[in-house]
Amino acid sequence: MAAPMLIKRVRSKFKCLTFNTRIKNNSVLLCRFLTSGKESSSRYDLVVIGGGSGGLACAKEASQLGRKVAVLDFVKPSTQGTRWGLGGTCVNVGCIPKKLIHQAALLGHAIQDSRSFGWNVPPDITHSWEKMSENVQNYVRSLNWGHRVQLKDKNVEYLNALGTLVDQNTIKAVDKKGEERILSTDNIVIAVGGRPRIPEIPGGREYAITSDDIFWMTKPPGKTLVVGASYIALECGGFLSGLGFETTIMVRSILLRGFDQQMANHIGDYMTNNGTRFLRECVPQKIDKTNNGQYLVSYYDKNQQLQQETFDTVLMATGRNAETGGLNLENIGVNLDESSHKVIGGYHGDSEKSSISNIYAIGDVLHGRPELTPVAIKSILFIFY
Repeated sequence: MAAPMLIKRVRSKFKCLTFNTRIKNNSVLLCRFLTSGKESSSRYDLVVIGGGSGGLACAKEASQLGRKVAVLDFVKPSTQGTRWGLGGTCVNVGCIPKKLIHQAALLGHAIQDSRSFGWNVPPDITHSWEKMSENVQNYVRSLNWGHRVQLKDKNVEYLNALGTLVDQNTIKAVDKKGEERILSTDNIVIAVGGRPRIPEIPGGREYAITSDDIFWMTKPPGKTLVVGASYIALECGGFLSGLGFETTIMVRSILLRGFDQQMANHIGDYMTNNGTRFLRECVPQKIDKTNNGQYLVSYYDKNQQLQQETFDTVLMATGRNAETGGLNLENIGVNLDESSHKVIGGYHGDSEKSSISNIYAIGDVLHGRPELTPVAIKSILFIFY
């Protein structure tokens, strides 16, 4: 293929090349990288804001092409104070811990099924949330460290700092101590992803957790209410049921909006048959904390009657918001979608290019793209080649 040969030539000569017609004609960023001269230590060819799957892949690829690169990553605490390390949503509060906990639930089912295959399994086998949580969190921390080592090996400068754009070539980075640093760069890639959205109801932000918190809980969640009908809601509800917790999923309308509804209903039926309870056509109104530390949830049912029920944990899985609010993008001319507040791409025939020619977006923060890790990683190919 042409792309590997191109990389080989770039690494040997570091000059702008004539692209084969088979290479997508959106490689202006790469040409700019290759023609910019080596400048002072405070100036970069590329600064990536966001240390998730897409941002890290982008930073490492640019560095391998010989450019001076920095990546900024800073995790604001969740509403419940949860923090995590480098690697983004997938590594810390998404795909990786979710799959590990789902595997724990599957192992529990396998133990029960094994009796039918002759295994003499004691009837009083129990599961330790604390032990599982400790091991899952330790594994995630090992991935955090691995990402830092990879950046070091690839000569990418890592800054644990919050980035804000001053103009299209200047970024202000503020670390956790409040110390500021100004970065000058020829190009910027926005890869900040999103965070869970909590409904604006009394007690919501104060008492509810989200997927930002469930994987870092050191104590078992107990009787849990999951609010939402997205795949995040169903995944969390599914593994909690599988681990033996009394789990209820509150659904406003339909399961998995935007997905094939025949499959969505099959999933709902399967979960119901395996112990998950659904409250259909219900909307939460308020969360109060009781004297014994539980949470009293008030909600309207499908007949618009006010109902109440007590839970140990309330998990909101009602969508996600793009983390563009503090970047100052609109003030420098980057167009955002009015509803999602995601970066609008597709300018000058480049799906990742924003309305500012040297600012790009990849991953969940790019409007109209599937919110999936492989999509974020592969999208760097459209920037560099």
